[in-house]
Amino acid sequence: MKYAIIAAGEGSRLVQEGVAAPKPLVKVGGEMLIDRLIRVFMDNNASEICVICNEQMTAVAEHLKEIAEAGRVPLKYVVKSTPSSMHSMWELSRWLGDEPFILTTVDTIFREKEFGTYAKTFELYVADNVADGLMGVTDYIDDEKPLYVGTTEGMDITGFYDTCENPKFISGGIYGLTPKSIDTLRRCIERGDSRMRNFQRALVSDGLKLKAYGFSKVLDIDHASDIEKAECFLRGER
Repeated sequence: MKYAIIAAGEGSRLVQEGVAAPKPLVKVGGEMLIDRLIRVFMDNNASEICVICNEQMTAVAEHLKEIAEAGRVPLKYVVKSTPSSMHSMWELSRWLGDEPFILTTVDTIFREKEFGTYAKTFELYVADNVADGLMGVTDYIDDEKPLYVGTTEGMDITGFYDTCENPKFISGGIYGLTPKSIDTLRRCIERGDSRMRNFQRALVSDGLKLKAYGFSKVLDIDHASDIEKAECFLRGER
């Protein structure tokens, strides 16, 4: 199975709050965000890891180059600035059309054991033709603009919503998908859509069968204070 990382955001809020490193190179628990994801993905049988970073992140591009040239990681990467995370995924899609893949943004923080179980579950679902996608969700809501996820009792996804009166789950930004999803992504690009949440809605509209997988917590690193919060979380603190 392939893995993909969107590391193309500017991280402007971190910079404004005094964090000098570009977001992919920010350290949580002594490990850079990009390195943590690569390590976790390698631990979960990555056949290939595909990454995009923006053109302003010269230090990130150099770091990815060093990893690729070392030859220990099956890494492909592209350096390109894009208008949205959905467009970043489109740039990565050239490598994602031949086998199932799991995609995240670079600042997605989760517990490694939970992720390992999630990845194995996705592989089983694909092998048994249970679903076209397995989306990571959480009932821990600590997001400025969460995307709410509607589900049945059996965790089939019914929709993605900007507002919800009685929210149960929000998107965790962890997307397990089959190559079938690339056709939906292409149509989104062609009609001028943007944002990952609109791509997810299009997956539902196109009739792809999506299942939700619950994580205890998923955190993003958007502010300087989120770094300490993530370190506490990974140490098992609440």
